Amino acid sequence: MENKIFAVIMAAGDDARMKSSLPKVMHKICGHPMIQYVVDSVLGVANCQPIVILGDGGEDIKKLLGSDIKYAYQHECLGTGHAVMMAQHYLENQTGYVLVLGGNIPLITSKTLQALVDYCINGNYDAVALSALFENPYGYGRIVRDIAGDFERIVEHKDATEEEKLIKEVNSSIYCFSIPELLEGLSKLGNNNPQGEYYLTDVLGILKSQGKKIGVYTVYDSTEIMGVNTRIQQAEAQKKLNRRINFSHLENGVTLMDPDNTYIGPYVKIERDVIIYPGNVLEGHTTIGEGTILYPNNRIVDSVIGKETQVQSSVILESQIGNRTTVGPFAYLRPGSQIGNNVRIGDFVEVKNAKIDDGSKVSHLTYVGDGEIGKNVNIGCGVVFVNYDGKKKHRTIVEDNAFVGCNTNLVAPVRVKKDSYIAAGSTITDDVPQYALAIARARQINKENWVIKKHKNEMEENQ
Repeated sequence: MENKIFAVIMAAGDDARMKSSLPKVMHKICGHPMIQYVVDSVLGVANCQPIVILGDGGEDIKKLLGSDIKYAYQHECLGTGHAVMMAQHYLENQTGYVLVLGGNIPLITSKTLQALVDYCINGNYDAVALSALFENPYGYGRIVRDIAGDFERIVEHKDATEEEKLIKEVNSSIYCFSIPELLEGLSKLGNNNPQGEYYLTDVLGILKSQGKKIGVYTVYDSTEIMGVNTRIQQAEAQKKLNRRINFSHLENGVTLMDPDNTYIGPYVKIERDVIIYPGNVLEGHTTIGEGTILYPNNRIVDSVIGKETQVQSSVILESQIGNRTTVGPFAYLRPGSQIGNNVRIGDFVEVKNAKIDDGSKVSHLTYVGDGEIGKNVNIGCGVVFVNYDGKKKHRTIVEDNAFVGCNTNLVAPVRVKKDSYIAAGSTITDDVPQYALAIARARQINKENWVIKKHKNEMEENQ
């Protein structure tokens, strides 16, 4: 029978050191709140709904994580042991194991949490603390082992003797407990200390004193246990996670010209033989197709980029781009843009909620908003899709093989039929028939010698 695996994530801690009105665990690492990483890692191990401990003002966290999570509230911050007490009612009468960890440990992985659980179960331990080896363990609690090398106790840095401070094995504040033993330890937990708080580390001591089997599992990569409590630590975690993400893409056949200056979110998917230059920021659930080249300084969010496409110095938000298309430099694709194959989106082109079909060209200085452009259409320089009448947005449709001359205004709603032409400088307010040439501009008038007469009048006025 499969063991039940629960998880308790503590997210009610003090945010003072971050100097922010935002809850600490909501601060972002590589574009996502740090608690999201913890929950994702836990979900890779737990087979029961995780339990998140919230403090006052934790509704933003609840809104982020949604209804698939159970919640408990710690209205007074009286220590880590007290936080876990708030989740007791979810664990009572349950068997199996429970992971306990903080919501500010964004670098922890499912692989490590699974190894911790397996170590606890296979070793028949009642509790296991996750440890790491630090060359400079300053500030961390130390794992003190007995002469046989087994767990003896955890001592906080401020309470450690000079000899204990030389210990390089530190407590990660991540644990795996047998659920009945955790509840037994919590029932005996006190707060007889200067801070008047209930410490979860004391539960390990209580269980040890009762003859329970306590273990320590040491993580290979010590960066995984890094807690984020300050802006400096946030920046350090960001750098470490960014490097981890980038190196995984390098291993999968992606070329990053400068990994330290390329920023890729954890949910971005990149196929092999993609080349990414410095300054690119890829966010959300973006997908980049095989053989695509991202030249410097793009920001791409929640978008799908096809194969063998080239993008340069552009912003792409919630859009789709096909294969062998070129975008930029300095293009702006706003949400709802659908760009086909072999399309040219040039410099200073803005597209919003519009579809541009295969083979069409929108080369420069154009706004395409709320429109549809068919196949093999040429949109000249300075064309504007005039989509807003002051109250409502309207759509413009340009059918296959049409040619729209420079500096044309297409006043929606309007349809330009296939194989038609629009003369440069036109303002189009009516549909253009198939095969027609539309000219909508005032007739040019030249007034001969107008400048000479103007200068003569000015001289006479000044005399």
